[in-house]
Amino acid sequence: MSQLADFECSRRWIAAEQRREEERQRGAAARPPAPGWVIEQALDGHSPAVYVHIGGCHMTGKRCRGVQRDQALRALVDGVDACPYCRPGTELGVLD
Repeated sequence: MSQLADFECSRRWIAAEQRREEERQRGAAARPPAPGWVIEQALDGHSPAVYVHIGGCHMTGKRCRGVQRDQALRALVDGVDACPYCRPGTELGVLD
């Protein structure tokens, strides 16, 4: 390959990378915000909730749903365990 061909190849590669980055940024901007509070459901989906998490907690599983602050607080008051990692009870002002 000549230098000119190498240069054109590099330009195409850079343009493709820029398009990918723009797509990634558009996807991130279009994504809905993470919920402030999350309730983790039991395995069967019918049993009482397992944990209350702060939104974005790395310990949440696939059986979670976002809830409002008052719902998370009510769940803690009703006896649902607080995640021992993100400690939502501290954030919500509920002390054990």
